[in-house]
Amino acid sequence: MAEDQFMRFLAAWALVHETADEGWKAAVVRGAEQETGSMEAGPEAFVDGLSAMIAEEKERLKAALASGEVEAPGSKADVGSQLDDLLFEVRELRGRLESMQTTLDAVLAEDEDHGVK
Repeated sequence: MAEDQFMRFLAAWALVHETADEGWKAAVVRGAEQETGSMEAGPEAFVDGLSAMIAEEKERLKAALASGEVEAPGSKADVGSQLDDLLFEVRELRGRLESMQTTLDAVLAEDEDHGVK
């Protein structure tokens, strides 16, 4: 690809990105101006309202990240939470295995009572 074609490609990409960004900004403004419950007015109103809600959450996230309130993935709290979830699942599996063992023992005992080997 020639250098001028590559630059033209990048310029086209930038233009698409800028257009999408302007569309996003306009949707956020329209959504912020909506009254409560107006997201049900149709697809456009829904997208605008959703865009405004996402923009608000994005601003809260930026503020939390900037202040250091949010721990990075893989932090001790994150790993601890995942380990707690894993421990819960292992306990659930253990309980199910014990239940299956009890059922199997009962079936075997019943078979032995009926003379089945």
